[in-house]
Amino acid sequence: MEQLIKNALLTDESAAFFADVLVREGKIAAIGQNLSCAGEIIDAQGFTLMPAFVDLHCHFRDPGYTHKEDIESGCRAAVKGGYTAVNLMANTNPVCSDMETVRYVRKKAEEIGLVDVHQCVSVTKAFDGRTTEHLNELDKTVRLISEDGKGVMSNYVMAQAMKIAKRKGLTILSHAEDMELSPFDYRLAENIATVQHIHLAGYLGARLHMCHVSTREAMEEIIRAKQAGAPVSCEVAPHHLWFYDTDYRVNPPIRTKQDRDFLIQAIKNGYVDAIATDHAPHTEEDKKNGAPGMVGLETAFGVCYTILVKENGLPLTVLSRLLSASPARILGLQKGRFLPGYDADFVLVDEGRRWTACAADFASKGKNSPFDGSHLQGKVIRTIKAGKTVWQE
Repeated sequence: MEQLIKNALLTDESAAFFADVLVREGKIAAIGQNLSCAGEIIDAQGFTLMPAFVDLHCHFRDPGYTHKEDIESGCRAAVKGGYTAVNLMANTNPVCSDMETVRYVRKKAEEIGLVDVHQCVSVTKAFDGRTTEHLNELDKTVRLISEDGKGVMSNYVMAQAMKIAKRKGLTILSHAEDMELSPFDYRLAENIATVQHIHLAGYLGARLHMCHVSTREAMEEIIRAKQAGAPVSCEVAPHHLWFYDTDYRVNPPIRTKQDRDFLIQAIKNGYVDAIATDHAPHTEEDKKNGAPGMVGLETAFGVCYTILVKENGLPLTVLSRLLSASPARILGLQKGRFLPGYDADFVLVDEGRRWTACAADFASKGKNSPFDGSHLQGKVIRTIKAGKTVWQE
C-alpha cells in the first residue's frame, strides 16, 4: 500500500523544506520532488507536515481506574493531539510491576491500533519502596522504568535499581520528590531528590531521565550534570511553560514566573530533551477533592506552539525535536524524522490557525484542564500512523 503527501512544508528537527513524501508499507520510502504514487494522494498545500509526536509521560489509568481513562480513550486523545506513540506510567491498579500487566496493556493497545504504547514498570515492586528484584524478570519490550506518582525515598534502593537498569539497558525515569519534605516545601522536595538521583546515576553509570522538571534549581543541576557528561536527560511539561504563580493542583506544582522563564531559556539553550504532557485524567469529584494532575495530550501542540514559537521565537525545528525526534530516541523508536525507513507517522498542522481549547470536546474521559478556554495558535488537523489516517478534523 502506498501513500503520497504532496506540497507540504516538511519540518523535523533538522530542517524545514518543501517536498513530497512517499509512504510504502507504513514506512517512509522516499522524499523528493514530483514523486508519483499508485495509492492515496494527499495534497497538503498551505500546511506543515511534521513527524507525529511522542509522549514520554502519560497516565491512561488502565488497569484499575478506567472510569478516569482507559487505553482506547487515551489513544483517541493522543491521536487527536498528534501523538502516535506514548509511554504510560505504572501507577495503575494493580501497579504495573510485572510482564503480565505490561502484556495486558500492550495487547489492548495493539487491538485498538491507533497508537504505539510503551508501558513503564515500577522501580519498586507494587510501589513498596524496597523491592527491586522484579526488574530482573523484565523482557526487552520494557525500556523505561519509573515510580512516577511517588518518589523513590531510599538512595540505597534507587542505587540497586540503577545497577539492574544499567545491566539490562533500561532508563530510569525519576519523579524527583522527597516526600518527607513535600508537606514542608514542595520546591525543596524536588530540588534535593534531583541532586540525589543525578549523583547516583553519575556514580553508577545508569541512564537517568528527569520527569516534569519545574524549578530553576533542579534545571540548573541537570545542566551542570549534562555539561559534565553525565547520562542524564530531562523533560518539561507544557503547563510548566505556560502557567506561573497559580494554584491549579499538579505535581510538581506550578512554580513562579522566574522558574517558568528559566525553563524556556533552558529550552533555547538546548538543555531540555523533551516536552512531555504528564497527561493525568481525573474525575470532577477527584479534582474537587484535591487530586493533582491535568489532561494534556489534546492541547500540548497548541500550547507549545503559542508560548515557544509565537511568543518566544523558537524555531519549529526545535519544537519538533522536543515533541518527536528526541523522545523517540529515548524510547528507542525509529520515529520523529523525515528519513527513508523511518515509521510513516506524521501530523499535519495549520500554523496560522487560532483556536480556543474546549475541555468538553476532548476525546479523553478527563476534562480536567486549566487550558479550558485558552486562546491558542497552531492546530493539529490530521494525524497519520504508518501511512493511515487515524484522526482528521
